[in-house]
Amino acid sequence: MAKLTVEDLSLEGKKVLMRVDFNVPIKDGVVGDDNRIVAALPTIKYVIDHGGRAILFSHLGRIKKEEDKPGLSLRPVAERLSNLLNKPVTFVPVTEGKQLEDAIDNMNNGDVLLVQNTRYEDVKDGEYVKRESGNDPELGKYWASLGDVFVNDAFGTAHRKHASNVGIATNMPGKAAAGYLMQKEIKFLGDAVDNPERPFVAILGGAKVSDKIGVIDHLLDKADKIIIGGGMAYTFYAAKGIKTGDSLVEKDKIDVAKQILDKAGDKVVLPIDNVVADKFDNDANTKVVEGDIDDGWMALDIGPKSVKEFEDVLKDAKTVVWNGPMGVFEKPNFAKGTLEVGKFLGTLADATTIVGGGDSTAAVKQLGVAGKLTHISTGGGASLTYLEGKALPGIAAISEK
Repeated sequence: MAKLTVEDLSLEGKKVLMRVDFNVPIKDGVVGDDNRIVAALPTIKYVIDHGGRAILFSHLGRIKKEEDKPGLSLRPVAERLSNLLNKPVTFVPVTEGKQLEDAIDNMNNGDVLLVQNTRYEDVKDGEYVKRESGNDPELGKYWASLGDVFVNDAFGTAHRKHASNVGIATNMPGKAAAGYLMQKEIKFLGDAVDNPERPFVAILGGAKVSDKIGVIDHLLDKADKIIIGGGMAYTFYAAKGIKTGDSLVEKDKIDVAKQILDKAGDKVVLPIDNVVADKFDNDANTKVVEGDIDDGWMALDIGPKSVKEFEDVLKDAKTVVWNGPMGVFEKPNFAKGTLEVGKFLGTLADATTIVGGGDSTAAVKQLGVAGKLTHISTGGGASLTYLEGKALPGIAAISEK
């Protein structure tokens, strides 16, 4: 890596500001899925084992009004983190001011402190001012003043220019470095896109072509094959003159889809059959059709022949990147295509397999094959931006070696 890493820093006695991604589900004051907290542990442990004082920043959810704040406190996260580290974690219920400054001043080497949800700063005196998510320069400068060095381990927000990542990094008098999780994400996604072992296959799903145009365009020059599933496939159907019935089609993107298909040649692989339904409902009447989809029917998942076709493309792959579901994954009757693809990925023992995006990640976890995959990205939006070949502000702000 050309970027500084946490191991390049002198940490003994230092106040180490850390941006982590603790944006986890919380219900009735209890953390549901703690995967993101667990993912940050190696970097936190490295800092405290080397005599640093770990001062953690994270956002949680979106805060647009004062009433949003109580339900989005990071206090339950501090309690869960304390259990995972098996040591006390000081939680400071504010994001600036004397209470926070005194708590930091009272830290000893090896201590851990968690600052309140950084997005509390998006609402001040009842007004939605976006100080955190708008990267307010004074806020970034203030937070940077609280520490000696900065470690960014939150890949999930690396595509965002916030005060708690870019703001701190650019105002830090000391160095800004990448944590272990950030390093891992950059390595796997970077190698996959820029230096893949071939054949390199990208699987792209989800509802809209508009969300993935940049990714498809960038990967056309990089990948050997691009499998397209999910709702976005039917805009490509329309571009090919295949009837789509009542399926989701972005009419204003049909010409773009045509251009992609013209440029792609045989690189793009589309579903050859689909599970269609007579309404957008888990209990709708369904059937499997090949080719044209009749009016009154909508495609909600790929069919069994498509699964087989996709598996044939994937079986010899040495690098696979998957982002997005093959169908309406949140409805059990239309989750099969996504689950079948996930299950097959788990059998590719000789390939580097990388999964990003909420539904794709949920699928491999549901199947119990997550441990058989090379890397599960912690940032859906960030990994998409990376796959588009765009610079991620959170990474760009890390110091060079």
